[in-house]
Amino acid sequence: MRKREYDEDDVRVRPGKGSRPRTRIRPAHEDAVGGFVVAVDRGRYTCLVESVGEKGRRRKKDQPEGAAMSGRIVVAMKARELGRKGIVVGDRVALVGDVSGASDTLARVVRVEPRTSMLRRSADDTDNTDGIERPVVANADQLVIVTALADPPPRPRMIDRMLVAAFDADIEPMLCLTKSDLASPDELVSLYSPLGVPYVVLQKGGTLDEVRECLSGRISVLVGHSGVGKSTLVNALVPDANRAVSHVNAVTGRGRHTSTSAVALELPEGGWIIDTPGVRSFGLAHVSVETVLAGFPDLVEGTIACPKGCTHLSEECALDAWVAAGHADPARLVSLRRLLASREGAPDED
Repeated sequence: MRKREYDEDDVRVRPGKGSRPRTRIRPAHEDAVGGFVVAVDRGRYTCLVESVGEKGRRRKKDQPEGAAMSGRIVVAMKARELGRKGIVVGDRVALVGDVSGASDTLARVVRVEPRTSMLRRSADDTDNTDGIERPVVANADQLVIVTALADPPPRPRMIDRMLVAAFDADIEPMLCLTKSDLASPDELVSLYSPLGVPYVVLQKGGTLDEVRECLSGRISVLVGHSGVGKSTLVNALVPDANRAVSHVNAVTGRGRHTSTSAVALELPEGGWIIDTPGVRSFGLAHVSVETVLAGFPDLVEGTIACPKGCTHLSEECALDAWVAAGHADPARLVSLRRLLASREGAPDED
């Protein structure tokens, strides 16, 4: 006779007094409704639940999910079964419980849908553990880097870091240059033209038609250091936003943090902008050299002759000879090394 094969079903475990056996079976929540996280505040998630008929609008097929929604606002908390899984602005989630949106009601977030992108930053350049990475927003398809041309002056190193973060998240970057009535944009535009980054130039009292066209129908996240006029721009794009604005300190030349949390705002012409708090650092410890290099496909072939583990910043790098042979534009190599230096924590020389 063959010996009987035992499995885990043959093991009988007697639960202790006052306890019950645990199960891995989780409810499917088939009746859950979809929501779009527009704000996060101390464990409470403000979600927009899509509702057809309230404003007569539905998302178009060619728009990103969440790019054009109308519905009711529902406040929710995270369900216990999600564990330590984080939820950020821009997430698409599934809600159960009281999703009426009535005052003093609270729903539960039971599922976070797969993300198309995740913009992240590290606390600083020496933090390389997963626990230090700080998610900024999810599911954005455009990163708008807002920088002033004067008062405060532009910080190219900070712009470089945000471009690296965009490459890492696979999000299309765009430069939004404000206060052009105080300084010319030509020098900064020429600095980033080898990267092929699109840009718009704004001035006080000027039209916003060009930037509206770039934002329409998309989920865009606005980032920039304090004092560049980001909140002012948001208030102009979304009249009901009421984002707090402040002035630049005349002594330090820096702005004051006025936006304290990220929030998603629907544009009147369709699409979303996610306003984020002003930042004074943007750590890139989580980004690899290969990720930065992927943004320069014309230089990738030249790295084949590089020594193992090459950082592309040393004299042994083969890219110098590759560019000298006429295979790529020298300005592209300069831009690559500028981004890699920013990733390594090079000081802001501006």
